[in-house]
Amino acid sequence: MSESPVKPAPFTYHDPRSRAELHDLLACLENTKLLAGGQSLMPMLNMRIVAPDHLIDLNRMPGMAGIAVAENHIRIGAMTRQADLHDSAEIGNHLPIMVKALDHVGHFQTRSRGTIGGSCCHLDPAAELPALCALYDAEFDISGPNGARKVTARDWFQDYLQSALAENEVLDSIRLPLWPAGTTYGFSEYARRSGDFAIAGAGVLVAWQNADIIKRLAVVVFGVASQPIRLRAIERDLVGTRLDAEAIRAAADAAKRIEAMSDPYVSSDYRRRLAAVTVERALRAAVQRAEQLA
Repeated sequence: MSESPVKPAPFTYHDPRSRAELHDLLACLENTKLLAGGQSLMPMLNMRIVAPDHLIDLNRMPGMAGIAVAENHIRIGAMTRQADLHDSAEIGNHLPIMVKALDHVGHFQTRSRGTIGGSCCHLDPAAELPALCALYDAEFDISGPNGARKVTARDWFQDYLQSALAENEVLDSIRLPLWPAGTTYGFSEYARRSGDFAIAGAGVLVAWQNADIIKRLAVVVFGVASQPIRLRAIERDLVGTRLDAEAIRAAADAAKRIEAMSDPYVSSDYRRRLAAVTVERALRAAVQRAEQLA
C-alpha cells in the first residue's frame, strides 16, 4: 500500500525584499504560491494538495505589517501576525471583538506565525478573521504588476477557499471602518475542542440610539456555508427596535434559514441549528455589554 507524501513537490524559492521585486516575480512566474504565516500552506504543500513551481516568501518584505488608526478606519497590514493583533492596544481599543475572536484561532503557537492576510486569502469557511472582515464591511488593498486596486468585502468572497485576488496579485492591507463610540459586540462559536475549526460561529456589532434601541446592526455567521454570511435582512428589520428576547429570537430564526453545507461529520441541519445558537449568544453578549456601559 502506498503512503501519502509528507514532503512537498520540488519548487523554486524566492525571497523578494522590495515591492518592485515582488511585482516583477508575480508578472513573470506561473504557478506560484505566496508564503505568509504558512499555517495552512505548509500542510497543503507537504500533503501535495498544492504543488506550485514557485514559492514566494513575503516574510522579509518591508511595509507589509503594522496597525494604523485613522479618523474613520483602522488599517492592518496583511503580514501582521495574529498574536500581534491579539496583544495590540489599538485593536483592543477600537476592535475589541477581534481580540475575543482571536482567542478561538488555533493555539498561541499558530497565532505567533499566522497572519491576517494569510487567513483572508486562504478563506477557510471556519476562519474567524475573514468573518470579522465581512462583519465590518472591510476593504482590501491589492497590488500587482498591473497596478493597485481596492476590493470591498462583498466582492472579496468568491467561493470555497477562493478570494477575489488574482494569481499575479498580493494583498497589501485591510481597512476596517470604525463604528461609533458606545458600540457593543458579541462573539460566539462552537467547536468540538478548543482550537479546533468552528462548526458554526457568529459575530455581532450593535450601535445604540439610546439605552436599548438599535441604531445600527451587523450580524455575521461563519463556518456554516462556504463563506461568511451577513444576515442583512434581519439587520435592516431590527433597526429602530429594542434588542429584546423577541428580536433575538427573530435573528436566530434567520440564521436557521441559511443554506448550510454538510460533510461526513456534520449535517447541514445541525450547522443551521448551531448558527442560531451562536447568533443568540452573540446578541445577548452585546446586550449585556450595553447594560454594563449604562
